[in-house]
Amino acid sequence: MRMAGVDKNYTHVSEFFIVGFPSLQLEYFQVVAWFFFILYVTTVVGNMILVVMFALEHNLQKPMYIVMVSLALSDIGFSTVALPKLIARYWWNDGSIGFYTCHFQRHMIHYFGSLNSLILLTMAVDRFLAICFPLRYPMMMTIQTMTALTVFCWAVSHVFPGVGSINFAQMPFCRSNQIIQAFCDTSSLMSLACGDVDNLYNASYVAAMFVLYAPLGFIVFSYIFIVISVSRIVNRQGRKKTFSTCGTQGFIISIYYVPRFFVYSAPYFPNLKLTPDKRIVMTLFYSLFPPVINPFVYCLRTKEIKEIIRRWIQRQKAVRPNPAETVAACKLHS
Repeated sequence: MRMAGVDKNYTHVSEFFIVGFPSLQLEYFQVVAWFFFILYVTTVVGNMILVVMFALEHNLQKPMYIVMVSLALSDIGFSTVALPKLIARYWWNDGSIGFYTCHFQRHMIHYFGSLNSLILLTMAVDRFLAICFPLRYPMMMTIQTMTALTVFCWAVSHVFPGVGSINFAQMPFCRSNQIIQAFCDTSSLMSLACGDVDNLYNASYVAAMFVLYAPLGFIVFSYIFIVISVSRIVNRQGRKKTFSTCGTQGFIISIYYVPRFFVYSAPYFPNLKLTPDKRIVMTLFYSLFPPVINPFVYCLRTKEIKEIIRRWIQRQKAVRPNPAETVAACKLHS
């Protein structure tokens, strides 16, 4: 493995190298590259469909869909920050990433991670008010209120990654420039830093736990009250539909939060040993799997979006000429 960007005495790093899976054999590089390329295209296309629908269809401009579009844009942003360099690593063996580009990627990786957590919290608040307080919901959650909450999430998510960026800007790097991870993140960069970084790592861990699990606490709280409220519904079909939706969303939320705890907490638990390959697999799983299926779980299951898709398909059929009518017209003119 090349060590570009590191001088002979290992006193300065000007460039990093994304290693990815350290045990992956060369003959599987193209397969992995194609896998992540298809994953990236699917994520972008699936989430962009929702964004386009929201822009074109006025009946979707409601609080619930504002936060869904916010989640879609966040998922597109995270995938765009994380995947292109990883794809290049396995497609062209180009894992080199500039010093400041790596720091920017680290900031944006943690930014979108924090943002997704706050967006999931906002979605939980919206569902909690809609189901538990249906009569007061239209007054409590207006378009203006949801827009303000969404803007707040996008702004405040920079706080903790920004503090980390300031600390990393003052940190010397004098070891290997090989990042044993799929992208630049806090833990991989700390392992390459000089000196004692325990205090910084502990502070980063506490910040991550707060950003992730404070929202999760309210999400669990809201789901408990939603289940209690739905249990009182007389309509059995409505109760079954709500439980099905909440169950699916709960599964996605558990994928987002639970593996993160094990990856972040592994250094603090001696018995919780993760090999580099397992740690990277878990990181990519909780980072990339939810963005792919979020459009289907949160959006394509809703009645309004199903109706819009049905209308779009009918319009395409109406615009497309009938082959039999075309042949008949040609014979008539001939």
